[in-house]
Amino acid sequence: MTDSRLWHPFADMGTVRGAELVLDRGEDVWVFDTAGTRYLDATAALWYTNVGHGRPEIAAAVAEQMGRLEAYSVFGDFANPPALELADRLSELAPMDDAKIFLTAGGGDSIDAAAKLARRYWYETGSPERTRLISRDNGYHGTHGYGTALAGIPANRVGWGPLDEDVTVVPHDSVDALRDAIARLGPERVAAVFMEPVIGAGGVHPPPEGYIEGVAELCRETGVLLVCDSVICAFGRLGTWFGIERWDVEPDMITFAKGVTSGYLPLGGVAVSGRIAEPFWSKPGSPVFRHGATYAAHPTCCAAALANLELLATDGLLERGRSLEDELLSAFEPLGAHEAVGEVRGGCGLLAAVELSAELLEERPGAVAEVAAAARGEGVLVRPLLRGIAASPPLTATPEHFGLIAGAIRAGLDAVLEASGPRPDQPRQTA
Repeated sequence: MTDSRLWHPFADMGTVRGAELVLDRGEDVWVFDTAGTRYLDATAALWYTNVGHGRPEIAAAVAEQMGRLEAYSVFGDFANPPALELADRLSELAPMDDAKIFLTAGGGDSIDAAAKLARRYWYETGSPERTRLISRDNGYHGTHGYGTALAGIPANRVGWGPLDEDVTVVPHDSVDALRDAIARLGPERVAAVFMEPVIGAGGVHPPPEGYIEGVAELCRETGVLLVCDSVICAFGRLGTWFGIERWDVEPDMITFAKGVTSGYLPLGGVAVSGRIAEPFWSKPGSPVFRHGATYAAHPTCCAAALANLELLATDGLLERGRSLEDELLSAFEPLGAHEAVGEVRGGCGLLAAVELSAELLEERPGAVAEVAAAARGEGVLVRPLLRGIAASPPLTATPEHFGLIAGAIRAGLDAVLEASGPRPDQPRQTA
């Protein structure tokens, strides 16, 4: 293979250059490389191909819109029919009163928009000192400016120079820790808390029982805005439209992307409650939110989203993220007894993770990549994280596919242990 000029995100380019896995086409839960080799897509690409690959309904909607109006800005008073229809649809689905929809070009854009809007809301309502943002360890909020500052994955924060210093990171599983942080900072200085319903890229951490409700109640008590980061969790991944509905709480904002189009075209957004939107919408001459992406509300991307939402609603796919969650976890749980495994996590939505043992990671820092590579050799593409392997298959996947995924991960674990040599048995746990 010739040397590549493509710089890949999150990649060791000294290794990757000229050694890419070049994918050529997709069909439901399968993708095929340029040599025709078939792989089970256990990650729905990057947590997003919820309706599966190759859906002709989305392709047709995109082609039709391309033939009418391929692209146009919605800055100022410009609009287009797909964007207006999509905003209406998402507003109806959002679990908040009178939701307004601020569309973006992706998840990182959505986080930046929500962070700026949280601070600007307080500025416009007479509390400009409320600028502090709080996030959680292990949280991933994209790689834009605010998302990098909010990152709860230390490796994603290192080496960029000064970040926004008005950010506090707290433990991801403790309402008391959040309460203590707000009290220490002073609630009158805190603008918003950012929370993934299920932490995704940080290791697939479902919330402890009562945690999300506790955070919502604490935000109500202190007046702090609650921003739900549902970029991974929405559009069926947890079995509902935005994921957060499973806990019967009402966030002030919800960021979304990925599954809104199933990744067929780039699109994201922020669902904003009527209360938070009111200062900007109340009357002519209201403050202007001077923020937005060039491709926000791109008509062709919005057409893809509308077709995707229709598939989720009419194909019975939306609920599968919840109805199949136990079967996915059941397929993974036996891996918890493997000598190379420290913990198996899942059971809340169609996503699960296998974390490698601390001893193995210390002995072989490259073990995660080795497991993922061996699973690929078994014909399954999994997602390597810092400490383990994640799976988030398309919502069209079946328990048979879950077994194939778990089997490929087991083969990878076996291969790493064989390369490591004999090791004493270690106690394992599942959760």
